[in-house]
Amino acid sequence: MKLLIADDEPLARERLSALVAEIGGHEVVGQAGNGREAVEQAEALRADIVLLDISMPVMDGLEAAQHLSGLRPPPAVVFCTAYDQHALAAFEAAAVDYLVKPVRRERLAEALERARRHRSAQQLPGLGDEASKRQRSHLSARLRGSLRLIPVDEIRFLQAEEKYVVVHHARGEDLIEESLKSLETEFGERFIRIHRNCLVAADEFAELRRGADGQVRAILRNDEAALEVSRRCLPTLRDKLKHL
Repeated sequence: MKLLIADDEPLARERLSALVAEIGGHEVVGQAGNGREAVEQAEALRADIVLLDISMPVMDGLEAAQHLSGLRPPPAVVFCTAYDQHALAAFEAAAVDYLVKPVRRERLAEALERARRHRSAQQLPGLGDEASKRQRSHLSARLRGSLRLIPVDEIRFLQAEEKYVVVHHARGEDLIEESLKSLETEFGERFIRIHRNCLVAADEFAELRRGADGQVRAILRNDEAALEVSRRCLPTLRDKLKHL
């Protein structure tokens, strides 16, 4: 089985790698220092199992597990963390197993065997309620079969287009298969609705401008787009902009 180790502490990664070598039967194909690297490498290397720390920079392990569940096929996830068993109880459903640091070889061998059986069965447990309710730091988009992770703080606006949402961000545009409503629910404090088909990042507003046709449009700081503001959304938008 191809195995990826994700932990922001190099010594922790090396220790896990050494334990995996002692156990045998698995190949460590990569190491990652944060959750985003873990997701990107898991896809690129087609990892079967990911040993995943929870507390990491850029993207934590819980969010990484959400993105990993969207890979096809998804790898089996084993959390390796300094949290005790009680703290992990809410996250248990999101992984095949979890290990508390310092990880013992016997316990790791047991978790890897469980992950192997799980991977062979091609059954992925659903993410626990706690993980699914957490606000993400990245959105996942597919680009010619590959995964692209878009930092939420780089998004300028989100625009619904048929069954997709177009994410306009600092590096271009990407399509995601999520509803605008669900994104508004998750990121309501970060984005403001200006139209039934458009959400704009609160810090992107430069001004509201009324054109000769009487239509009010939102002018953005970092994008040339002049976005139409619906009459229904205009009063709420003006009120929110006063408090930014």
